[in-house]
Amino acid sequence: MHEQTPAAPADSPSTPPSGRGPTLFDWEFATDPYPAYAWLREHEPVHRTKLPSGVEAWLVTRYADARQALADQRLSKNPAHHAEPAHAKGKTGIPGERKAELMTHLLNIDPPDHTRLRRLVSKAFTPRRVAEFTPRVQELTDHLIDKIVEKAGGADRGEADLIHEFAFPLPIYAICEMLGVPREDQDDFRDWAGMMIRHGGGPRGGVARSVKQMRTYLGELIHRKRDDLGNDLISDLIRASDHGDHLTEAEATAMAFILLFAGFETTVNLIGNGVHSLFMNPGERERLQRSLAAGESGLLETAVEELLRYDGPVELATWRFATEPLTLGGQPVAAGDPVLVVLAAADRDPARFAEPDTLDLSRTDNQHLGYGHGIHYCLGAPLARLEGQTALATLLTRLPDLELAVPPTDLRWRGGLIMRGLRTLPVRFTPRNI
Repeated sequence: MHEQTPAAPADSPSTPPSGRGPTLFDWEFATDPYPAYAWLREHEPVHRTKLPSGVEAWLVTRYADARQALADQRLSKNPAHHAEPAHAKGKTGIPGERKAELMTHLLNIDPPDHTRLRRLVSKAFTPRRVAEFTPRVQELTDHLIDKIVEKAGGADRGEADLIHEFAFPLPIYAICEMLGVPREDQDDFRDWAGMMIRHGGGPRGGVARSVKQMRTYLGELIHRKRDDLGNDLISDLIRASDHGDHLTEAEATAMAFILLFAGFETTVNLIGNGVHSLFMNPGERERLQRSLAAGESGLLETAVEELLRYDGPVELATWRFATEPLTLGGQPVAAGDPVLVVLAAADRDPARFAEPDTLDLSRTDNQHLGYGHGIHYCLGAPLARLEGQTALATLLTRLPDLELAVPPTDLRWRGGLIMRGLRTLPVRFTPRNI
């Protein structure tokens, strides 16, 4: 799970109050935000702006400031610290989570509650469990590629939308299986998740309805599993205890929800953005394919980390709110002000990374912030790495001549605030029965 959530579509551009500098949050910015972030890093590294939702917030763009902010406990995750009127608070989280009573999860709480919940959840979400799940992730990956190849039939060339036919279903089915959602119910989760990932592109109120449906289902599933515990994450959440402490049913439901919700979209975008970056950097792609063909794993491991740094799935870390006056990057921040750490800008800071705008799959000095930093560091980083490495290695091995089926300028990026990802990724390939 990555402790991130979506925000409203970027439909109201913003410019610096001085009138200088780039326009933020329009569709051109969504396509390539990196020049704008470079300007902010140099001229206004801690920048106050009005977001598309109408909320005003500080954007932190330099690596050193970002790392400080991510670990600063004066910046609370609890929306109750927001200085805006109550109506604005609904614009800083997952649509519908308040009405669905899903606020008690790791994205919205601070120590000591965060410490207690994370300790309990960590007992269920262990590296050992992820390692045991490796063969199943490979099976799911191969199954989805089999379906893509079968769809091509006897044609010389096959076509697919790599987002909707591969990058999206893989993490949904994977996290459903880890949670213990029965297979006959997993397509419902795919539908609910599909509505959420559209970020306002579906029917009005669709995201909130999907959140409510998912919350209702998870509550019922947890209730059933209490009488029949299995070898899955939800059963482990129920079992989790620490010196007599335990997760309440409401806490377990909220945690199962955020594990699924925060876990799937980051991986969708990791795969989609990663393949896109390889298309745009054919020399690095060929280098990786040669390494995979030789049976090596080292370059694959550093490649996934570099793809996370270069064009990662999470553009901005989720909301933080100043609990007292403080200074960030020399800029005074008032109590109650929202602060958004721009991971995408920090991870291309030339003060921290050599040639930051160059994709170098063998980069080893790569302490990127794609998984966050501090006490909110991504709990599901091992699962994200597993899915990213498996997906990329299998695609490049089984469909070695995979190519973009449209001009790069035809691709459209989702208009959002927190996540960065493609709407579609049309590809062509030569079908192979491997």
